[in-house]
Parts: sequence; structure tokens; C-alpha cells
Amino acid sequence: MTAKLVEITSLTELENIIAQSDKRKQLIFKHSNACPISSAAFDEMQGYLENNPAKDVDYSLIVVQVARNVSNEVAAKLNVEHESPQAILVHNGKAIWNQSHRKITQSSLTDVLKA
Repeated sequence: MTAKLVEITSLTELENIIAQSDKRKQLIFKHSNACPISSAAFDEMQGYLENNPAKDVDYSLIVVQVARNVSNEVAAKLNVEHESPQAILVHNGKAIWNQSHRKITQSSLTDVLKA
């Protein structure tokens, strides 16, 4: 089964995702469309989503160039230093895991999301 990244572009959508993390874990993937490392991390994320991803997680995408204010709010609300690319797992309104750059791999995503 394949899961999908849902792009978020507004602060309201971000607030909803954080609120939903009380019921289901939320993975937020921050992507820079101008960075080759981010492109490689995006490919790893897509590969993970196409190969039996965790079913108890919702997956969201923030393209930093499109929604910089949302990206900045993620850093502020979840108390994580901004990086892109960056994967952040949110549960009960808090960031419980995050990874960036070349550390975002299908393997690292599988390890944390299927634990």
C-alpha cells in the first residue's frame, strides 16, 4: 500500500496537523525545491511511502519556498531548529523525532515509524 504526502501551505493546516497528533502520529517533511540534498531526501521519503509505510501515521509536505511562514512556525511551535530537508515526527503536539539532510533514508524512516 502506498501513502501520500499532503502539501500544507497555511498556518491553519499546520495547527490542524499538530492537533491531530493527539490521535495519530504526524510526519512533516520539509523540502527545499532548490537543493540537491533535499531532492535526494525527497526521493527517499517517496520510496518509503511506496514500500509498505506505517499505516498509523499521516504524512505532510511543506515546500519551504512556497510556505516559508509555515516552515518557520514548525520550528517555533515544535521547538526544532529549522533545517531543510527535514523530517519531523509529531505526537501529542510535540516533536518526538527529527532528522535532516542525508540522514533521511527509507531505512531511518522505517526504523522510527514502525517502532
